[in-house]
Amino acid sequence: MSRSLVIKVTAGADAPERCNQAFTVATAAVTAGVEVSLWLTGESAWFAVPGRAETFELEHAAPLQDLLAAVLAAGRVTVCTQCAARRDLTQDDLIDGVRIAGAQSFVEETLQDGAQALVY
Repeated sequence: MSRSLVIKVTAGADAPERCNQAFTVATAAVTAGVEVSLWLTGESAWFAVPGRAETFELEHAAPLQDLLAAVLAAGRVTVCTQCAARRDLTQDDLIDGVRIAGAQSFVEETLQDGAQALVY
């Protein structure tokens, strides 16, 4: 059975520690060889837009753009369909490799055999 981890981050710059924790856990899991799916919802959806992760600052934390790049290189990053729509974001607005998908996809991923889910 393969190990997979689905992480939903609901916070962005409005709750920087919670946001950074989700990205840090996702990166640590990818580094450990776990199949990772990182879902950006709410204010975290902005970090799927080129240049936005670079504006995030949190003392004593790895740069968010580096964490995002690590997850993109070895995992999957998704922006919630409704969250994208509320921010007038389309697929063309997002970093290459980030997709937009809805709740059905999230549920399917979390119900896969061996999947674990975390929400931040």
